[in-house]
Amino acid sequence: MLIENPVPWPNGARCAVAITFDLDVDSILHISHPNDADNYISIQSFLKYGAEISIPRICRVFKELDLRQTFFVPGWCVERYPRALKLILNGGHEIGHHGYLHESPNAQSAEDERYWFERALQAYRTCLGIRPRGFRAPLNEFSKNTLGYLIDAGIEYDSSLMGDDVPYLLTSRDRKQNVIEIPQCITMDDWPHFMHSWDLKYEMPISSPQRAREVFLSEFDAMWESGGLWMTVWHPFLTGRPARVKMLIEILEYMRSKGGLWFATLGEISDHVKECISNGSWSPRLDTLPYDESPIPELDRPRRRDVSPSQREVAS
Repeated sequence: MLIENPVPWPNGARCAVAITFDLDVDSILHISHPNDADNYISIQSFLKYGAEISIPRICRVFKELDLRQTFFVPGWCVERYPRALKLILNGGHEIGHHGYLHESPNAQSAEDERYWFERALQAYRTCLGIRPRGFRAPLNEFSKNTLGYLIDAGIEYDSSLMGDDVPYLLTSRDRKQNVIEIPQCITMDDWPHFMHSWDLKYEMPISSPQRAREVFLSEFDAMWESGGLWMTVWHPFLTGRPARVKMLIEILEYMRSKGGLWFATLGEISDHVKECISNGSWSPRLDTLPYDESPIPELDRPRRRDVSPSQREVAS
C-alpha cells in the first residue's frame, strides 16, 4: 500500500468517502468588494445561484442516492439564506463552521480573527440552534491562532489542512487538547477546474466535466487501493450546474460499482477516528502548530564586512 498508516474503516471498507460542499454564496463578493459589492450584479447572480438553484438540486440528488454529507457555511450565509439551510438540515446533512463572511483568518489580527470566529458561532446558535462540530477555514487560510480558537470553542475537527492522506491530530504549543485534522487536497477541489471571474480576480481555464472527472477518479482509485480518504471540496455555484451535477452522479456510480466504500459526514469520520484511538486499533500522526516562528533563524544572515581594495591586496 502507498499509505503507511491507513485507518481501519468501518465494516472493512477499503476507502472512506466524504463529498463536502462550501456554500459561500455572495459572502466572497462582499469580503472582496466591501464598499461597492452592490454594483456587481452579474457576479452576485452567479454566486447566489449556489443557494437558490444548486442547493435544492444537490439535496434532491443526495436524497435519491441516500447520502448525508457535510456542508461548510459562513455564518452570514446562514443568516441570509434560511431556505437553503433548511433544505440541508432536513436532508440530514451536517453544517460546519466556515467563518462569518468568508474572511481570511491569516490576514487578520488575533483579536479580529476571534471576533469573526465567535460571531459565526452566534449565527449558528441563533439561526439553527446548533454548535458546529467541525471547521474549515475560508480559502483554507488557517492561521497560527486558529487552532487555539478551535480548542477554546470545543470544535472537534478541522478540515482546512493538507498534511496527510488520512486523518491526523493537531496539537497546540500552548494548549494540551488536540483537534482531529481531516485533510483535504487542492487536487480534489472544484475551484481550479471551474472558477472563472474577472470581478473576483480568478481566471482559471475552465475544464470540461470529463476532464475534472478524470482528475477526481484518478485520486479515488489511488485512495481505494491504499485505504485512504477520498474527500472532495465542491462549491454549489460551480458544481451545482447541470453538466457538473451529472458528472458527480457518474463519479458516484463508478465508485459504488467498485464497492468497499464508507460514505460518511466529517463528523462521523471524526467519531470513528476517536474510537479507533480510544480502543487502540489505530494511532494517528501528530502535528504541533504553528510549525515555525517567523522569521526563521536561518534568514538572519550575518552582514558581510566591507573590505577595501587595499585590504584585499594585503590579504592576498
